[in-house]
Order: sequence, then structure tokens, then C-alpha cells
Amino acid sequence: MTEDGKRRGLGRGLASLLGEEAEDYASLDRVRQGKTISLDLLRPGRHQPRHRFDETAIDALAQSIREKGILQPILVRRIDDGDHYEIIAGERRWRAAQIAGLHEVPVLVRNLTDSDALEIALVENVQRQDLTPLEEAEGYQRLIDEFAHTQEDLSKAVGKSRSHIANMLRLLNLPPKIREMLESGELSAGHGRAILNATNMESLAKEVVRKGLNVRQTEALVRRQQKGETTARPVPITKDADTLALERDLSALLGLRVTVRFHGKKGGELIVHYQTLEQLDDVLRRLSHPSSDGHGMKDSDS
Repeated sequence: MTEDGKRRGLGRGLASLLGEEAEDYASLDRVRQGKTISLDLLRPGRHQPRHRFDETAIDALAQSIREKGILQPILVRRIDDGDHYEIIAGERRWRAAQIAGLHEVPVLVRNLTDSDALEIALVENVQRQDLTPLEEAEGYQRLIDEFAHTQEDLSKAVGKSRSHIANMLRLLNLPPKIREMLESGELSAGHGRAILNATNMESLAKEVVRKGLNVRQTEALVRRQQKGETTARPVPITKDADTLALERDLSALLGLRVTVRFHGKKGGELIVHYQTLEQLDDVLRRLSHPSSDGHGMKDSDS
């Protein structure tokens, strides 16, 4: 296939890459009549763009497979030894099928080159929105580098705007430590794009995580840094009604001002503000002996 032909194919999406029989991939009737092979004969794809698999999501998929079976076949190609198959699209289904206790799975066998296999694996994962922001960005970059596709080609293939693809590619310019924060979920893609404009990205990223700042607050922090202001001045933190109500309840319970700060997946902080040691002793006494007086915390009924 010529480069122009590959661009046109990619522009029509994943179905065009699978050829004229692509409708088989989504047809339950054909799946029931299709080829099945042993799970032991399948091998993970060498071109899998996903670095991490969500075990909770795979367990949920396994439960669905137990109840309804595999509704969409796994796309594979033969390995050189002729006895085994490499997974091109559908590794999550293969993993879930093992958990569900299946011995065989439905497959579609295609004769694909290495470049076709990589292209399909990347496009399929991006279209399903199964990737982390960095995995998605790396997938776009590989399609550009290894297949000479343009951002316009990718936009048509995965159903994303050209600006979205450009913004995702910008994440690849982040330092390694910030990319790790993105992969772990400490920072979002929006945080990453905002931090790209900072002069000291790593220290600012740590401050964003420590304070639990949202994207808009991070952008404000970066603008202040660009104007030469120090980051010591606190960035206003807008709290939702539930957090404010929780602070009020805890303050009434302890008789002191309480601050709650959420840090996303990293947990958060519960801060009790006191002015004298007597106040601190009183809080400790209430926590240690919740029913000792009429003003302390009472045991729950549950």
C-alpha cells in the first residue's frame, strides 16, 4: 500500500484498516459462527501502546464475559512458528477471558505486516479511549514518525479534533518526573499543558499536587510565575459545597476551625487550627473519650 493509500485508509478509521471484512468485527452473528482458538495459542501484541491495564476494569469485563460471552472477536495474526497467534486488537478481552475461565475465544485472523499491526493497535486503543494521556500522545507520535501521517489524518481516524491531537502531543515535552505524575493520576492532561508554560516545571508541579490545585488554579499560578511573582502567596482554592459543609460540621464538633484539603488520588489533609495548648489538649481528650461529657463526640448507633 502506498503512503497516500495508507493515509486515506487511516482517515476512514479502524474499519478501513481491517479490509472489506471489517463488518465481521462488530457482527455478533458472524462471531458465533467464526473461528475459535485456544487461549494458550495467543500471545500479547508486540505493538501494544498501553503500558498499564486497569485490573478493576478487566475484572468487570471478565464478569460480563461469564454472563454474555465475548461479543467481539480478538484480531490476531499468525506468528512465524505457525502454531501461535499475536494479538493485534483485544488484549483486554484475552486477559478477561482467562479470569473468566474460558478455554477458547473467537478470533479474526488477518495477514498483517508489522506496520499494519502497529497502526491498527494504536488506532483501536485511541478510539476506545482506553489509554492514559501519555499513552495516547505516544501513540499519535509513533503514527506520525513511523507512518508519516499528519495531524489531520489522525484527527479523521480517531474522531478527535486536530487541536486535541496537537495538545496531547505537547505532553511529550514534559520532564520525566512530571510525566510520572501524569501516569500515576496525580496530574491531569490539563495540568500538564498548563505546567508546560512554567519556568520551573518540576517544582511547580510538586506545589500543584501538594496543594491539590485544579487546572484553572494551576494556570493562574503559572501566569503569576511568568510575571515574576513568587509562588509563596496562596492561590485561592475554591471548595465545593460538600467540603464546606464537612468543615463546618467538624468545626462545630471540635469547637475549633477545621480545614479539609483534598489531593485527588493521593488522599488529603485534615487541619485543626488551635491557639493554645489547652485547646489542643481538649481536642485530644474528646478524641480519646468521646462520651466523657455532654460536649464531646458521641458513639454512633451503627
